[in-house]
Amino acid sequence: MKQVIMITGAGKGIGKAIALDFARAAGKQSEFDPVLILASRTLSDLESVAAECQSYGAAADIFQVDIADTGQIDQLVNTTLERHGTIDCLVNNAGVGRFKPLTELTEEDFDYTMSINLKGTFFLTQKVFAVMEEKRSGHIFFITSIAAETAFKSSSIYCMSKFGQKGLVEVLRLYAKTCNVRITNVMPGAVYTPMWGEVPDAMKSVMMKPEDISAPVVNAYLMPQRTSVEELVFRPVCGDINE
Repeated sequence: MKQVIMITGAGKGIGKAIALDFARAAGKQSEFDPVLILASRTLSDLESVAAECQSYGAAADIFQVDIADTGQIDQLVNTTLERHGTIDCLVNNAGVGRFKPLTELTEEDFDYTMSINLKGTFFLTQKVFAVMEEKRSGHIFFITSIAAETAFKSSSIYCMSKFGQKGLVEVLRLYAKTCNVRITNVMPGAVYTPMWGEVPDAMKSVMMKPEDISAPVVNAYLMPQRTSVEELVFRPVCGDINE
């Protein structure tokens, strides 16, 4: 069955891993025929991921988008609907962070983080949920963070944004349960992705990898429609890493 799956932040890290695992699933399940809508700010990353997804037999459509811009959100959703008719799954993965002591964070740091993690995530979800609500089916994932529940001293703005995302998840559930839409909150701990920048080898050796998160996300989507995986929490075996 054709499934239109939109993934933000699909060019790198967890988003890329999720896209590739959805593509691989197409070759393993004959009834699963995904059309991957890959969205990111960096076109070269998208082109590379799309080619790899297509090598597994999955269709991929790329959109160079900054979700901090609501006009670009409208274009992403409207063009997807024009080309493919619907959206079956949204993976809200795009996210950024600035990590400094509280007194060193700037207004620019605040606006940069909130414009994507909160503003962009909210308005994209709002627009896609309306499609799912009308057809009474769909699945929305939020890749939040353990920082949606746990405070870290160097992550004050990031924690604010992720606590806010978790609030949106809980409100959205109130709407989703009346129209058969599944909502999954994915809360990873330390995953080695480009957002971390350079990290010491000793630290990198205990961090999780993007594929540790992506496979359970795809499995949650492929569960029977009667079943909703509401929350996935991942941490390194050593516990939280606060850098």
